[in-house]
Formats: sequence, structure tokens, C-alpha cells
Amino acid sequence: MSTNQEHTRETVPVPKGVTLTLAGSTLRTKGPLGVVEREFPSDALSLTVSAGSAVLELKVPAHRKRSQALLNTWAAHLENLVGGLTRGVEARMKVVAAHFPMKVSVRGEELVIENFLGEKFPRSTHLLPGTEAKVDGDTVTLSGHDVERVGQSAANIERVTRIRDYDPRVFQDGIYLIERAHLKEANA
Repeated sequence: MSTNQEHTRETVPVPKGVTLTLAGSTLRTKGPLGVVEREFPSDALSLTVSAGSAVLELKVPAHRKRSQALLNTWAAHLENLVGGLTRGVEARMKVVAAHFPMKVSVRGEELVIENFLGEKFPRSTHLLPGTEAKVDGDTVTLSGHDVERVGQSAANIERVTRIRDYDPRVFQDGIYLIERAHLKEANA
């Protein structure tokens, strides 16, 4: 059985100002907007960083679907890391208040929701490090430099406004994701 050589490696362009270093099994990416560290599965993939590009290469047989999926997944992770550190990441959420007027504000590193369903005590959730929130009317915009942290902060906000013990068809109050965490446009 011969392995197909063109499917055993993937090249990701790395713009100027972004450095990738691999120490043990930790991938450290540094760019103009910050630093992101992530565990890297070095037992199945090897990463080589040269001038202006990062090359991922499979160490396992490439004819297996899982091997190819791992290679493509990590190529996408690297593209998101590099893009997030150069352009930034953004997610949008919508505040829906049908029964009681909700007051949403940012206090430090927490998003605070007051008067949710007429509750006396405010609900709050912690924003992950590197994530900033901005409230503009009924829109909450999350921004940062790591796709996973911005996405997880959005999930935490949705989870804190989840309604229990009421019919969700009637009580649709909450804060809902309307634009997933994505890289900002190049010209923005």
C-alpha cells in the first residue's frame, strides 16, 4: 500500500508579525493582538515553521479518514489562530426581553443581566480572558483575538439566561447568538 504524498501535508500561510513556537506539546502563537497557547497533538502531527508559512505533516498513514480529518482540523485551527491574532474575532448576540425590560451591562470582566424575568437578583457571567463585551441597545458584541474564547463566552452568556420551569414557546426572553464567533473582515 502506498500513501498519497500530496495529502500528508498542509501548508498554512503565516503573515508578518505572527510567530509560532512549539515547546513540547504546547503551541504558542504570538501576534499584534496578543498571545494564544494551545495543546498540540505532536504524536500524530509534526509542525514546521519556516519563513512565512507553517507546514503540518502527518506521522500516521494518510489513507485513513481520521488521519486526514486531524490534518484538516489542525490546519483550520492554525488559520483561526493566525487570523485572530492579526484581524481579531467577533460574535454578536441579541437581547430578547418580551415580558420584563432587561438591563444588560458590562462591569469589569463580567456581563451583568438585571431584571431578567422580573428577578430580584441580577444574573452574571464571567467573560473569558482576552474577550471584551460591548452592549449597544439590544445587541451585545463580543470581541477578542481567540475564536474559542469568544465562542465560549457567548455560550456562557446564553447558558446564564436559560429559562427553566417555563414553556420556552411562550417565554422566549434571553440573550441569543445571532452571529457565531468569526474572524473580522480584512478591511474592518
